[in-house]
Parts: sequence; C-alpha cells; structure tokens
Amino acid sequence: MANHLDLEEQEQLDELKAFWNRFGNLITWILIVVLAGFAGWNGYQYWQRSQAAQAAALYDEVDRASKAGDVAKVERAFSDMKDKYGRTTFAQQAGLLAAKTLFEKGNADAAKAALTWVADQSSDEGYQAVARLRLAGVLLEAKSYDEALKLLSGSFGKEFEPLVADRKGDVYALQDKKADAIAQYQIAYKGLDAQDDYQRIVEVKLNSLGVDPRPAAPVVTVASPVTVEVKK
Repeated sequence: MANHLDLEEQEQLDELKAFWNRFGNLITWILIVVLAGFAGWNGYQYWQRSQAAQAAALYDEVDRASKAGDVAKVERAFSDMKDKYGRTTFAQQAGLLAAKTLFEKGNADAAKAALTWVADQSSDEGYQAVARLRLAGVLLEAKSYDEALKLLSGSFGKEFEPLVADRKGDVYALQDKKADAIAQYQIAYKGLDAQDDYQRIVEVKLNSLGVDPRPAAPVVTVASPVTVEVKK
C-alpha cells in the first residue's frame, strides 16, 4: 500500500515538474507584471495624494493673499500653482479666485489672463464655463462687445444656458440693441428657477426695457345678477 502511494506521489511530482518546466517562466513573468502593476498603481495613488495635499496648501496661500488684497502675492502663488500643479482642481479654483481679486484691484489684464488659462486648461466643464462667463464680463467692462459675444457663442452645458443668455442680454443692452437684449433676457428668465434670486435680477433688467415677463393674471368676469319678474 505504501509503495502504491509512493508511486502516485512520484507521478504527481513528475507531472508538476513537467508542468513547471513548461509554464513556469510564463507564470513567473505574469506574477512580476501583476505585482509591478499593483506597485505602480499604489505609487501613482500616493503621488496623486501628495500632489493634491501640496496644491491645497498653495491654494490656501492664494486665498490668504486674496483676502489680504496682496496682488503681488496672489500673482506669485497662482503662477506657482500653474507651473507645479496645473492639472489639479485646486489650480482651477485658484485661477478663478485670483482673477476675481485681480479684477477688483484694477488689474483687468491679469484677471483676463487667469480666466483664459482656466477656460483653456481645465478638464472640468463646469470650471471652463464659469471662467468663460466671467471672462465675458471682463470683456464687457472693456467694451469688447464683439469679443464677448464670440466667447459666449461657444458650447456650454445646459445648466449654464440661462446665465449665458443673461450675459448676452447685457452685451446687447450696452450696444443699444433692445430687441436682441429682450430676447436673451427672456430666455434667461424662463430658464431660471422661480425661487432663484437671479431670476428676479433678470426680471428687473426686462422691466427697465419696458417688458414684464410675468404672465398676466387671468381676468375673472362676474356675471350680472338676473332679475326675474314674477307676475301676480
């Protein structure tokens, strides 16, 4: 019985050796590739977390400089973000924040450059849209009406369509194109939620152009009482 088991074990060992001789190298390389890929993925995840942490710290610097009104520091910190962490979400947020501060401090050209960078470089459609809308506002202030309209004629997500229409209405109003302005403001008004304060702002703009966008209240006609004469 023992000899029989020994023979079976020997056969299994021989089969295992034959299998390993045939496929051992392939299995080894597959394991190496899998383990290398796993290690690489972990390394990439660690790198991303590290990048995000460092970008967050630099964004805080932009935020503090913006609150302090330190234009030079805002520009310097934002420049560092673009160079080192330009692909992160924090960089897009920093661009919008920097542009706001720069514009408020009278540096329209630097604000325009920051917004253009976000619009061109951001991979997030939302940030792209916000940057382009704000950039159109900067162009509006500079009286670059045609350039603003060209920018607003690009592709925007559906949720931004009312805001785009409102901004187009502003351009047309400043160009004294009353009919075009009214048409765009009406699109904006209808696209905004009735509970949104922004709709009220658009309503005021329409009122200033002699238009009331609210539906007229239905007229209720009260019938006159009918007098019935009873003959005695």
